[in-house]
Amino acid sequence: MTQGPVRLEVSVGYALPRRGLPSSVSFRRWVHAALEGRIREADVAIRVVDADEGLALNRHYRGHDVPTNVLSFPAELDAGIRLPEGVRMPLLGDLVLCAPVIASEAREQGKPLAAHYAHLTVHGTLHLLGWDHGDDREAECMERLEREILAGLGIADPYLPV
Repeated sequence: MTQGPVRLEVSVGYALPRRGLPSSVSFRRWVHAALEGRIREADVAIRVVDADEGLALNRHYRGHDVPTNVLSFPAELDAGIRLPEGVRMPLLGDLVLCAPVIASEAREQGKPLAAHYAHLTVHGTLHLLGWDHGDDREAECMERLEREILAGLGIADPYLPV
């Protein structure tokens, strides 16, 4: 684990009216909680989108013909690109959160909207760090970490039935 404070830059873009959506300060706090003790510096871009854009992105990048709650795009340099000596690239990646899907899920699951956004922001950020849930063991480890991070934020276990 990495010790010391996280130097974090989070930019948030809203592709729809912000009314009822979390503030950029909230997103930054949730990303910070997911990164704390795991990485020293990071730049993360978050875009909150509508269902049309969520569908287009999910279709293009994952081949799924439905909008999804969160998409994670880890930053990668092309294999042939080398940064100059001493230059570091803190870009961790991008998250895309689909507001209508998240709102619908929160209602269906009986969860506070902000808590669901926090969970999905933490979940997506962990994906940017390389965490995955491709099999039962990986899913269990990732979910345990999400529970710990969210508990530190005062948010209930998102995997408990409501």
